[in-house]
Amino acid sequence: MDLLAATHRTAVHLEMRDVYAVGDEDFESFLRTGVPNLDSARSFWPQWMPLVQGAVARGVVMRRARIVSEPVTDYIRYEHAITPLNLQAGEDVRWLPRRRASDIALPGNDFWLLDGRLVQFHHFTGTGDWASNGKERTVAPAAVALCSTAFEAVWERGIPHEKYTV
Repeated sequence: MDLLAATHRTAVHLEMRDVYAVGDEDFESFLRTGVPNLDSARSFWPQWMPLVQGAVARGVVMRRARIVSEPVTDYIRYEHAITPLNLQAGEDVRWLPRRRASDIALPGNDFWLLDGRLVQFHHFTGTGDWASNGKERTVAPAAVALCSTAFEAVWERGIPHEKYTV
């Protein structure tokens, strides 16, 4: 993510889907065995971990919040099981049961908010694949304010990864 390389202070990510179409062998193996692959040399981790570690070393605070339906989907169980890799990279992660987010004004899409000034929305299809116009960037003040307020409300209510069980 080229935007993260240019970030100086904060990077926050809000995920709101219960299913993302990953279709990789690690997910398929997890479905069969219930055991996550926590090898950071596999999948997208070899690119992601150094990027996050570099940002954190520059002083960037990275937070990720996930709004999830309960009981959770198989994908969320998988995501929870591999989150130790996010933590190892330097992210802080919280989980918010969807029923506790009903009174929070949320944008319609997952997003990254970088340095409190730029939003990158992520667009997915109904099945969780990237849409053809998968990423949309904006610095529009109203979008930045909505995403900032939404993320902070979710973060405030969120349960730290270590305390959230699926």
